[in-house]
Amino acid sequence: MELASSWSYLCSSSHKKSKGLQLQKKNQNTACSLRIGTIKAELGTAAPISDPNPFSPSIPQTPIHSVTVHDRQRGVSHSFLVPEDQYILHTAEAQNISLPFACRHGCCTSCAVRVKSGEIRQPEALGISAELKSKGYALLCVGFPSSDIEVETQDEDEVYWLQFGRYFARGPVERDDYALELAMGDE
Repeated sequence: MELASSWSYLCSSSHKKSKGLQLQKKNQNTACSLRIGTIKAELGTAAPISDPNPFSPSIPQTPIHSVTVHDRQRGVSHSFLVPEDQYILHTAEAQNISLPFACRHGCCTSCAVRVKSGEIRQPEALGISAELKSKGYALLCVGFPSSDIEVETQDEDEVYWLQFGRYFARGPVERDDYALELAMGDE
């Protein structure tokens, strides 16, 4: 019922209400059907001008961007499409594309990439400092494409050293594979 009232509000807000209830319903359905046809035509989908189902989806789709990932460690490149409101890593996995990752929460540097072209929005990327973000580094697990992008995977240890190396004067920190196994086991 909530959907019906939302639909009625959406439709009635786009044209004047009629005086009679039946006339109002008929005009709403016609106006909504015409609007659905217009939206579908704008999106490039084949649809008749009048849609017999007034509850069919008519919300414009989220922009979709082309993503190309050059996986240096494996020597392969992947190209796939990602909606602007979806994480790049999750969308790749849904398309059976294997990319490096560990925590999936934006806290490590396993899925770090260097942006070669385009833009990635990553408000939740805690594993990359603002300084590295400004130099074009991003995390795929919490990154959203803002345009068509081309990225290249990075060595996790190199990115970690770039971010934290100045704090560890004795050299690189040794990786704790046991801690990584524990973190991955929590998923």
